[in-house]
Amino acid sequence: MALNMGQKILVTGGGGYIGSHCVVELIEAGYHPVVIDNFSNAVREGDVPESLRRIEKFLNTQIEFHELDLLDKPGLEKIFKKHSFYAVMHFAGLKAVGESVEQPLKYYRVNLTGTINLLEVMESHGVRNLVFSSSATVYGDPQKLPIDEQHPAGGCTNPYGKTKYFIEEIIRDQCTAEKDWNAVLLRYFNPIGAHISGQIGEDPQGIPNNLLPYVAQVAVGRRKHLNVFGNDYSTPDGTGVRDYIHVVDLAKGHIAAIRKLKDSSGCKVYNLGTGTGYSVLQMVNAMEKASGRKIAYQIAPRRSGDVASCYGDPTLAEKELGWKAEYGLERMCEDLWRWQSQNPTGFSNGALP
Repeated sequence: MALNMGQKILVTGGGGYIGSHCVVELIEAGYHPVVIDNFSNAVREGDVPESLRRIEKFLNTQIEFHELDLLDKPGLEKIFKKHSFYAVMHFAGLKAVGESVEQPLKYYRVNLTGTINLLEVMESHGVRNLVFSSSATVYGDPQKLPIDEQHPAGGCTNPYGKTKYFIEEIIRDQCTAEKDWNAVLLRYFNPIGAHISGQIGEDPQGIPNNLLPYVAQVAVGRRKHLNVFGNDYSTPDGTGVRDYIHVVDLAKGHIAAIRKLKDSSGCKVYNLGTGTGYSVLQMVNAMEKASGRKIAYQIAPRRSGDVASCYGDPTLAEKELGWKAEYGLERMCEDLWRWQSQNPTGFSNGALP
């Protein structure tokens, strides 16, 4: 623990779902996170994200936070002048697939320009270590299963995925040009669940884009029923199969990635998933079991762009990072339900409408 003491890590987008869970793991591993966020996906409580306020409480600590948008380069310069960072964990960005199709320019401007600003400021302040929050969406439609890191990337089906892929390429090029740069690109599958305290979790603003938050909102009475898009896929029960990973496992993967940076191995890429695919109906059943409630669903037509199955091969991360997902489906759903039932309307935590 003492090895990391005081090692400062800048966390961009640290008020959001995955970022906040990583802040918890950083603190518990003895690092010193400094968080920036622009509240585009974090609920505000005064001047700080509610997620961080709660972490401060349950870990009995203080977290340095700055409200900042990565498009504000002078603001970013100020933070890098104030601190000497060992590394940056980069989560900040827009992330809704559907919205990216409707507003591609917004996604390219925010995700790409924001990241380029960050990399330029890192470069000018001598910060050369980066962990980037990427996504399995960079693989596009799977050509083979399970998907390993050698699977072709870049055939993305939406602008959101393309921004993740372009950012990976920008980071890779920077590491090639500047030999003292080290980066770990983490391609996530589908993060679900919540911290065991039930104090922080995923709090989608508006209608959830992801299956599990939607299912949880049906269970808690916020939504009438779930639409299951397609039940005629060539999968065991006809519904789509995905690789879900507990967000705490995912966060621990980021700690393993930070530790990997000291090997000075340039740019590395790892899948973070469980390697197991679960169908939509299996997820519904698991959430029914965790919540003790019936979850109403209707079969709807397939959505365009959806693939039948997608799951990853996480063995490289185990081999090179010493990391492996520990939590299974039951635990993911139990933890998600604890968060959802204790916070029926998420961080705003009012009564149900």
